[in-house]
Amino acid sequence: MNEFTPLPSLKTARNPATHPELTPDLLRMLEARVVEARALLTRIAHEYAPAVFANSLGAEDMALTDLILQNRLPIRIFSLDTGRLPPETYTLMAAAEKYYNTHFQVFYPERTTLENFVHTNGINAFYESVELRQTCCRIRKVEPLTRALDGCKAWITGMRAGQSGTRQHLALQHFDAEHGLEKFSPLVDWSEAEVWAYIRTREVPYNPLHDQFYPSIGCAPCTRSLSIGEDIRAGRWWWENPETRECGLHVKR
Repeated sequence: MNEFTPLPSLKTARNPATHPELTPDLLRMLEARVVEARALLTRIAHEYAPAVFANSLGAEDMALTDLILQNRLPIRIFSLDTGRLPPETYTLMAAAEKYYNTHFQVFYPERTTLENFVHTNGINAFYESVELRQTCCRIRKVEPLTRALDGCKAWITGMRAGQSGTRQHLALQHFDAEHGLEKFSPLVDWSEAEVWAYIRTREVPYNPLHDQFYPSIGCAPCTRSLSIGEDIRAGRWWWENPETRECGLHVKR
């Protein structure tokens, strides 16, 4: 692996969430979590081949990327490029590919469908209604995901139960009937501090927007930074009610 030089932070203020105190208790818990996650990923790779990992390039997903690639597990890694991602996300993808000496498979929205949607509704139609926002997400994320999962027996996500109220009942493993395969969330019980302890101790590349108080990073127009005390996903689609703040990738339809 190449030595990783951290991307420049966009804010001088130190974000305590991304710089947890690396106490002995935290590090012991982290090592136990790592052993469990590595064992699960190894089992998935051998029992559910072909398996894929949907990497959104957030902190949790970068930790899983490191676990998969450092252990040379035969799990394909892909990302969804919606066409509206922040510049920092593209920079991170390039830096991570160089650091790990690999290339992620990237899936894009279907051109004609996206062009028709924008022509009919406008470039920023997602601000106008929940229905239009969900349609935009379906075109830019859900349909490409369906193509990415085609022919696979399992897919892996970086979701954690502690990320939001809509994910508090998240399971480590369940059958995704919509796509017809098993779905795993190896970090389901990890805390935010454990994720960042992993990133810090392993020197994993990450998006500098996290240091600018963006715990959850999606499309640029649909993501904002947080204030102290806000829910970890409050910056996603912040103009909507909390119960609608999912893109559809992880919602049963």
